[in-house]
Amino acid sequence: MGESEAGGSGADERLDLEGWTCPLPLRDHDRIVLGHGGGGVLSGELIEHLFLPAFGEAAAAATPTDSAVLELGAVAGGGRLAFTTDSYVVQPLFFPGGDIGDLAVNGTVNDLAMSGAVPIALSTAFVLEEGLELDVLGRVATSMGRAATAAGVQLVTGDTKVVERGHGDGLYVTTAGVGLVPAGVDLRPERIRPGDAVIVSGPIGRHGVAVLSVREGLEFGTQLVSDTAPLNGVVAEMVRAAGPHLHALRDLTRGGLAASLTELAATAGVGISLTESAIPVPEEVRAACGFLGLDPIHVANEGTLVAFVAPEGVDDVLAAMAATDIGRHAVVVGQVRDERPGVVLARTTLGATRIIDRPLGEQLPRIC
Repeated sequence: MGESEAGGSGADERLDLEGWTCPLPLRDHDRIVLGHGGGGVLSGELIEHLFLPAFGEAAAAATPTDSAVLELGAVAGGGRLAFTTDSYVVQPLFFPGGDIGDLAVNGTVNDLAMSGAVPIALSTAFVLEEGLELDVLGRVATSMGRAATAAGVQLVTGDTKVVERGHGDGLYVTTAGVGLVPAGVDLRPERIRPGDAVIVSGPIGRHGVAVLSVREGLEFGTQLVSDTAPLNGVVAEMVRAAGPHLHALRDLTRGGLAASLTELAATAGVGISLTESAIPVPEEVRAACGFLGLDPIHVANEGTLVAFVAPEGVDDVLAAMAATDIGRHAVVVGQVRDERPGVVLARTTLGATRIIDRPLGEQLPRIC
């Protein structure tokens, strides 16, 4: 393109590149990038190549699951304790269908529920930026109390720190939770078997698109609201209905359905085959993702799960889910295979087959 076509007139009007960043995180770098917190490949590499080696023997029992399940031993009657922690840096703090407060409570409750645990109590820690309106903090705290009551958990301890103005994003929340795993319940990726049905509890992509819809400059004109919700109720019904036929669960947060399935396929050493037309994607989500160039299966959810169920338990699980508000749209979207371990394939509506990759890093900014 010539100079006149570009609208420039000389070196003095060259583009100012200061402040520009590469839209894709770089694999070879010596500093943290946003992608390290995106729940994708970069997050996994940070854990595998930095945290675990640094922690050494102290992290020998760490597992790639939403929550750790700890044996309490004979002194505690042989029970099992589920334990998890998570931090929330979502922007904006308030979005259609929720806010950072109920997101933090529901997220931790769901991490416990994915191990089959009955959530009991949560801790709450706040990092507040100097200048934050007390009204904002009060609204978030009220939302957290309401979400905890709805999920049947107690908020029992916490901490508050304040950083100088300009050193935070208004408000960050960290929640940790404990729960008890009932006798006979064993949900973990290693139990996934060839032949298992892959069940999604409801429409995907609503949380990510709802948050983006209120971000500056990204109005889609959609009425979609976040799916943030506690999943412990529907999980309890699934466990009751399927018993040992329910093999594993995962909530579809950062990285969405794609990240969860690729991680689980690798951990379990199995292949997964999806029927793309069976995956429930609301039309508004599909349209927004098309505008942004995103794949809906990579978009985060905060009240949707994927379940792996043995063939003989599928009907019972679907019936139990259908009786709940959260699981009434549950559907089988695929099957576990013994071919191509670690690979997730999707059959498209045109009859072709494509490989589902785990996202490299951050696709959507600060959504959970």
